[in-house]
Amino acid sequence: MILKMTNYLPEGSLIGTNENAMRLRSAQSIADCFAKGTVLEARATVCDAQHNLIVDMGCMKGIIPRTQGAIGIDDGTVRDIAIISRVGKPVSFVITSIDVDQNGRPVATLSRALAQKQCIENYINTLNCGDVIDAVVTHLEPFGAFCDIGCGIPSLIPIDAISVSRISHPRDRFTPGDRIRAVVKNIDGGRITLSQKELLGTWEQNASLFTQGETVSGIIRSVESYGVFVELTPNLAGLAEPKADIKPSQGASVYIKSIIPEKMKVKLIIIDSFDTLPPIKQQYFCDSDHIDYWQYSPDSSGKLIETVF
Repeated sequence: MILKMTNYLPEGSLIGTNENAMRLRSAQSIADCFAKGTVLEARATVCDAQHNLIVDMGCMKGIIPRTQGAIGIDDGTVRDIAIISRVGKPVSFVITSIDVDQNGRPVATLSRALAQKQCIENYINTLNCGDVIDAVVTHLEPFGAFCDIGCGIPSLIPIDAISVSRISHPRDRFTPGDRIRAVVKNIDGGRITLSQKELLGTWEQNASLFTQGETVSGIIRSVESYGVFVELTPNLAGLAEPKADIKPSQGASVYIKSIIPEKMKVKLIIIDSFDTLPPIKQQYFCDSDHIDYWQYSPDSSGKLIETVF
């Protein structure tokens, strides 16, 4: 569900819609979009030797000149990999001209950079800290997950903002192409930083999914001398008694010994470990389009964990 109403969506969101298909159905409908400056999507099929993108628009060929491949390409602040990496994928664009080639066939000149500028002016600049938005994970680095928040505009979720349960790398949680929800954590000179952990539930919400005496599956996240941390959900980990021959990133079946809200603790006993991981259940507990405050810790806990937007 799209919570922040916008026409400027992460790339790939429009290409399968009837509306986008109707706009690309004929030379006349494409000409209408040219006149209106409508943002469209189609698939980039080739990046030529000059790093111009060739786009399959159905009834005509489209070309995105290298300098129009992304904001920052022209002045060198963005590398050409931002263009090359779009081959085989949907791209957002506006049409800047329609001409005919040497064989008399129509060909459109397109600009992804102008679509991004529209997105910034009409959408990104309207965002406030605490807004909940849609995003698509584009690539992962040890320090965080980069996401497309509209027309290829990048934003970062730092690794410590992905979930409360600690992970060694964003790939423990995401795969490129994942469609996620995130909350705007910080805005600095137009650069957006995102967070996700505030949408994944409080300690009490996650703990309520489990019952003392159950045996459930989890993921071993770290092995310490005093015990083993096992992730039960992305926002809840429990501490198990030490056990030999286990290692991080293994799956585990664990017996829930006790659940203690005032200490924010779930005590576990590892029954077995295995190399096949259980599926990660990414459950969102927030259905609002904006949050101002989030408290993870129970009121009964002596430790306060909160986020103020």
